[in-house]
Amino acid sequence: MGGKDSNFKVVYRGEKLENFREGEWVFFQRPKECGGGYWFGRTYAFCFWLEFGKPTSLAQGMGYLLALDSIKHRLEEFDDDQFGLPF
Repeated sequence: MGGKDSNFKVVYRGEKLENFREGEWVFFQRPKECGGGYWFGRTYAFCFWLEFGKPTSLAQGMGYLLALDSIKHRLEEFDDDQFGLPF
């Protein structure tokens, strides 16, 4: 599974996700017979929430997480000049 420093886990074919935290990112590897790739989403107490509606590659999912991390620090920013009233 994923390393301790990463912000996600990878569960390979034949493995189980023994422990998880609420909202943790997880990649579940799909069987080769079904096209391979990974199901990617978040774990919650009673469900696994898919982030994408179709299987993805590990590289695409990690790229998504990197992009998400790069904008996370700007979520609380608000630019008053961006939204002006037309007078």
